[in-house]
Amino acid sequence: MPQAQVPATGPRPARRPARRRSVALVLGSLALAATTAVPVAQAAPGGDPGPTREDVREARQDQRTALDDVASVKAALATANANAESAAVAAAKAAEAYNGARWKAQVARRELRAAEAASRRADTRLAEQRETYRRTLVSTLGSDIDLTALTAVFDADGVSSLLSDATAIDTVQGALQTQHEKYTTAADEAEKAETAADQAATAATDAATVAREARDDASAAASAAATVATSTAARKDRLVRRLARLQGVTVELVRERQERAEERARAQQEEDRPAPGDDVPTAPEPSQDPSNEPEPQPETQPDPQPDPDDGGDIPPASGGASAAIAFARAQLGEPYRWAAAGPSAWDCSGLTMGAWQAGGKSLPHYSVAQYEASTPISPSQLQPGDLVFWGDGSPSSIYHVALYTGNGMIIHAPRTGRPVTEESMYYWIAPDYYARP
Repeated sequence: MPQAQVPATGPRPARRPARRRSVALVLGSLALAATTAVPVAQAAPGGDPGPTREDVREARQDQRTALDDVASVKAALATANANAESAAVAAAKAAEAYNGARWKAQVARRELRAAEAASRRADTRLAEQRETYRRTLVSTLGSDIDLTALTAVFDADGVSSLLSDATAIDTVQGALQTQHEKYTTAADEAEKAETAADQAATAATDAATVAREARDDASAAASAAATVATSTAARKDRLVRRLARLQGVTVELVRERQERAEERARAQQEEDRPAPGDDVPTAPEPSQDPSNEPEPQPETQPDPQPDPDDGGDIPPASGGASAAIAFARAQLGEPYRWAAAGPSAWDCSGLTMGAWQAGGKSLPHYSVAQYEASTPISPSQLQPGDLVFWGDGSPSSIYHVALYTGNGMIIHAPRTGRPVTEESMYYWIAPDYYARP
């Protein structure tokens, strides 16, 4: 005989002990209630009561809470990524600031060497003029002249006194006047050259000090970025596991979804950026200060804390853009290390310097100077082998450089934790400047 149904308005059966149902169970119960004619409070076959109205309300609240948690976890993941990216950018800026300070120190040392050489040449000319002047005096005034009295001649006041004397003027006015002018000119040049050498020495010392400070800052920034990267990875792992529990799926699936979401975000960013064929205003012309002429000095040994006084000459190379790209591709997978320029580790400007060395062009190990040593172009003019740069509003703020390989792709040494790679030039944010070596 069929079991009698309990009227919906009658006494409710005793409720089971309170428990929180999973989102999946609740949704299944709601779907069942929507597709059957059994009242919500009706007992299920076999005497097991179905979900009550209170159960449904609790389940819906659980669902809303779970959705809120999912959203908060995803937001936390985005924040973690942003923090890691920000630390990486700060480290990149510090590393290129060090490269810039080291490059300026190299320029200052070169200028010091030039100033010291000019001072030596001026001293030599002065000594020659002094001897010529002495011989002219002896020849003009006679060999029996009191040579000890000539000491005063080599002083400007002594020469003036001598030339103001009427008798002396009658004797030496022609030949002596010319030699006097040459001598005083040489003396002035020697004095100026010595002053310039002193100033160059001071500038070189100051530049070396700045380079050492920048090296320390870069080291600290790199350590901070590494710490943030490690903590971010651990936090993302915890968040992914939490998200997997909330969504009732595997951790691997959540990771795959997260990676796809980040890829979609990058792809959307790339679509929103101007393509290389779209014309945009060309970056400002670089400074034409002769002191900014590059002095390429690659490091032959990677050094995690390089000495700002290290340097060297780039050997001659031949080739062109294809050779530069081939060289860069040969380094794919090699690690990033700030201030490194090979042979087995690179930073951004060290890689482009090495690539274009293989292509027959000398570039300094500093992204700003690489831009200044090249010809600015617009994105529509990009060709394989050109350089693309990232900055903060002006060429002097450039802090990252990459080698363009065509079809919107670049090869670069991104940052600590990411090896030399070939990827979209919009993998991160759009470049700001473009130039052709």
